[in-house]
Parts: sequence; structure tokens; C-alpha cells
Amino acid sequence: MNLLRKYNKAFGIIVAIVLTVVLAPVIASAQAQPPAGGAVSGSETDPIGIDRIDNSTLALGKNSLPETVASIINVALSLLGIIAVVIVLAGGFKWMTAGGSEEKTAEARKLIFAGVIGLAIIMSAWAIARFVLVNLAVKTGVTGADYEI
Repeated sequence: MNLLRKYNKAFGIIVAIVLTVVLAPVIASAQAQPPAGGAVSGSETDPIGIDRIDNSTLALGKNSLPETVASIINVALSLLGIIAVVIVLAGGFKWMTAGGSEEKTAEARKLIFAGVIGLAIIMSAWAIARFVLVNLAVKTGVTGADYEI
């Protein structure tokens, strides 16, 4: 409890800095001036902005099914890779804060090892998926893999 009181001020400063960095762009964008022509385009007839969304080139149903599947696979494997790196970092943090305790160090080593194994599995899955997507792209003419042989 004494340690918590000791770092309470530092924690408050860190939270204030993080909130400032996160909220500064929001505050700055709220002060942006409208274009020189006056009102923002279509704001008189469409105050909610639905027409802008309907007429824009959003990626809603514009791609074929193989391209969409390739994008989903790439995003899912990217997120899994980020999670595995976070697990390795958590293991490293646990090891650094173990304070010489053998059981905490062993637990941290297990966490790091699990993260590395997870990264190996994710990279293998990515390589297999990439191989399949590239070969499907070559055979079918679909460009979902974004890679040419």
C-alpha cells in the first residue's frame, strides 16, 4: 500500500499526459473552420450526412468473395500476431518484476515460450494462407492476395 501512495502522483501525471495526447486531436478538429464557400457541402439538405456515406466509395460489397476472404484472413492473422507479441511482452514484464523469485521467473519463462510458440504457429498459418491465396489468384485471376509471382 505504501508503494501505491509513492507512485500515485506519477500515475496521475501519466494519465493526464495520455488523455491529453488522445483528446488533443478531437479538440483541434472541433475548432476547424468550414470551407471558404460557407456551409459544408450538403449540410442544409442533409444534416445527418447520410448522402455523403451513400455516395462515397466505401468498401461495402465492392470486392469479390475471394478478395473479401483474403482480407479477413490477413486481418485475423495480424490481430493474432499482435496478441502473441503482447503475450511475449507481458512475460518479459513479469520476468523483470519477478524480483529474483524462482516461481515467478519460471511462470514468466512459460509465458514467453507460449508467446513465441504462438508467433511460430501464426507465421506458419500466414505462410500457408499466403501460398493458397497466391496460387488461387494465379489460377483464377483474383487479386485478393495482392502478390504476383
